[in-house]
Amino acid sequence: MLDKLVAIEEKYHILEKRMQEPEVYSDPALYAQLAREQKEIQPVVEAYRKYDKARRDMEGALELMGDPDFKEMAQEEFELAQADMERMEGEIRILLLPRDPNDGKNVIIEIRGGAGGEEAALFAYNLYRMYTMYAESKRWKSEIANLNETELGGIKEVSFIIEGDGAYSRFKFESGVHRVQRVPETEASGRIHTSTVTVAVLPEAEDVDFKLDPGDLQIDTFRSSGAGGQHVNKTDSAIRITHLPTGTVVECQDERSQHKNRERAMKILASRLYEEERRRQTEQVAAERKSQVGTGDRSERIRTYNYPQGRVTDHRIGLTLYKIEQILNGALDEVIDALVMADQADKLKVLENEV
Repeated sequence: MLDKLVAIEEKYHILEKRMQEPEVYSDPALYAQLAREQKEIQPVVEAYRKYDKARRDMEGALELMGDPDFKEMAQEEFELAQADMERMEGEIRILLLPRDPNDGKNVIIEIRGGAGGEEAALFAYNLYRMYTMYAESKRWKSEIANLNETELGGIKEVSFIIEGDGAYSRFKFESGVHRVQRVPETEASGRIHTSTVTVAVLPEAEDVDFKLDPGDLQIDTFRSSGAGGQHVNKTDSAIRITHLPTGTVVECQDERSQHKNRERAMKILASRLYEEERRRQTEQVAAERKSQVGTGDRSERIRTYNYPQGRVTDHRIGLTLYKIEQILNGALDEVIDALVMADQADKLKVLENEV
């Protein structure tokens, strides 16, 4: 591990020097690429430097322990440095885990009402609001690509893009079936209903990830439809793209411009197909790891929101929080942090078993 850390620190120095060269500094694209590489390894370098300092402090304290006048103080310093070393070693192990190449990407989220009719559509709106409020708290930008509303303010389906550094790394655990238990406003007897909403989370595909063959596409224009209000256009600016080999269909109708709708629909289609290809490749690996936090399969029930008890339960890690109001208002970090930690612990177990 130490050899790897020394090599990473050396790479960090090389990148630092290159970024100071006039020919690199005057090339914005190259400079940005090197800055990204440096930023990726910076946490490892900083952790290694703290680890190395603790090691040197421990060695210095060990030398002083031979002097009776300093023995007690040196013993205390030795134990503190040793504890720091052990803590930093644990942090470094996590930082060196294989990184998901999509973690830094923007994300496309698709929410669809499932079982439960209008009540499911109303909860789909609650989830959409929760995710956009969470994005806002991170200062990330969110934009609707396609929205199909109901007369009562619910959402049959919505696709939206969240742009922000590391957006996918935080949202990727949200894929699956979200279940809600509550008394609908229209329920006179006060009986609790159970409804479901499906969430799909896709990393935004870049040109290098997945290229679309124009010959595989059927592109149609149509007039936007919806429950009313700002999302209805008077012109045929909405776009429907069908990927003929797979039958995948994407609609985009939120922009007034046909060109913008087309561009966004192409982006979502490429992301869907890229994710499908990625999933297929993963399944082909014989020793596929089944993560403790779930496979991200859309058919998998991942979380229950129980309104009468004010409870949110994530079934993948057995986490229950009595903070339904805060969570639905975008305070998702506590849930996501727990999922990230469970995922890291699972990956560490796999690595230990392989050694």
